[in-house]
Amino acid sequence: MRIEESQDHGQGHGTPTAEQILGEIRDYCRETQTAESTFGRLVVNDGKLVSRLRDGARITTGTLDKVRAYLAEHQPATNAAAGQPSPVAKSLNGGAAANAVAPPGFRFFDNRQKYLLFVSTCSEKTEVGNRISLELGNLQPAPPALRIFDAGVGDGTVLSRVMRAVHARFPTMPLYVVAKEISYEDVRLMLEKMADRLFEHPATVLVVTNLYYAEAPWLTPRSVTSAQGLIWKDVTLTGNTAHGFAEQIGELEGFLAENWRAGISPTTGNPVYQRPVILTLRREDHSFLLDPIMPRPGRVMADYDLVIASQPYRARASVEFKASKVLTPLVKSLRPGGRLIGIHSHGKDPGIEIIDQVWPGDDPFKTDRYAILRQVKRELGAAARHYNFNASSDARSIFRYHMHTLPDEVSGPIGTSTLFAAWNAAIYVAQIEDNRLSEVVRDGRYLEATDGVLKKHGGLWFNDETYVISRRRAPA
Repeated sequence: MRIEESQDHGQGHGTPTAEQILGEIRDYCRETQTAESTFGRLVVNDGKLVSRLRDGARITTGTLDKVRAYLAEHQPATNAAAGQPSPVAKSLNGGAAANAVAPPGFRFFDNRQKYLLFVSTCSEKTEVGNRISLELGNLQPAPPALRIFDAGVGDGTVLSRVMRAVHARFPTMPLYVVAKEISYEDVRLMLEKMADRLFEHPATVLVVTNLYYAEAPWLTPRSVTSAQGLIWKDVTLTGNTAHGFAEQIGELEGFLAENWRAGISPTTGNPVYQRPVILTLRREDHSFLLDPIMPRPGRVMADYDLVIASQPYRARASVEFKASKVLTPLVKSLRPGGRLIGIHSHGKDPGIEIIDQVWPGDDPFKTDRYAILRQVKRELGAAARHYNFNASSDARSIFRYHMHTLPDEVSGPIGTSTLFAAWNAAIYVAQIEDNRLSEVVRDGRYLEATDGVLKKHGGLWFNDETYVISRRRAPA
């Protein structure tokens, strides 16, 4: 949501200034250990809310109401347990705060600043896209379309790369792509990349949704309440140029800002949608060809040729959670012959050496691909006999990606910007929460550790590992 320079309607006594509300937000974020960008996204779907207030922007009445309602509703649990209102709650018009709920949980991969810096300085997205593209040679799609599901599309870098590879191998085949993503900012960035894909491969139906893993492949909310509140928007793009498609996709930003909203579950700390949304895009000049594969309410098939599960869960989550809540529903959405490729961080690289020097013994990568596959088999039960589980050898499964540096950038004294980029990449991959960073950032030992590791290895790289679950074909 935009922070506007609001008109002065004669603010009277009791109307807060931006500085006053900024102080309340700071108190809340400090007490709950919530990042300010996360607070902005949770309240008004704008990660830059706090920074804009700090830069002097005034706050509109509508935004103020949302901020104060959120602060009142989410009184920190520690104060509530003591029977006392928090400093934040005390400032809310002098009124009593609402019943306390668990403080918002931390979800690492929604930390925008770390994420964007990591993506721009490291080659993981490129390497993941290349690895997934290798699976295309194993696909044998059946009419009427090749069907792909991306279980966490992020900013669309991987998906756009895979779609280019799909076009190179299947240039005239209709393509049905479902992209799951709960982050409004990621959806916006992803859609910016799709104009070129729709231009090059016109026989494409693109579906974007914020539904949960157990719902998204079928485009069907599981609860009656969510189903009744479902927002389904079909967009038909006119013209035949990437420029025209990009302009029409850009016009969706208002719809996304209004409807692609997320909150935090008080029980799990994970993001949850406020309202389920399904957005479909296709080219008008290919509507006749694509009509048989267009999803419609009550008429959706989850029979995917390829499911992409690249970093779909936190490394520190339990193997039971990863298998039951994420992977098993995705496996069940495969068609006979379909393949799920899973990719997650492996560790045993210079990045984890940095973490170990700062936090000795901290290992976020406790679940390897073997444990994942065993647990998915247990979750499937008797149905596991219909699937193949391929962990592959380390030589085939584990691959490396690098932080981009110039050839001589780490051969001598290492610049501060390079050290900061390397440190950011290390804590991003290891999923270190913000509240653990304060102490080490103050004493500076993290830069010494980063500098030492970069000089030792002549750079920085990380390891990911892959696994494949495929559904067996029906006997002839």
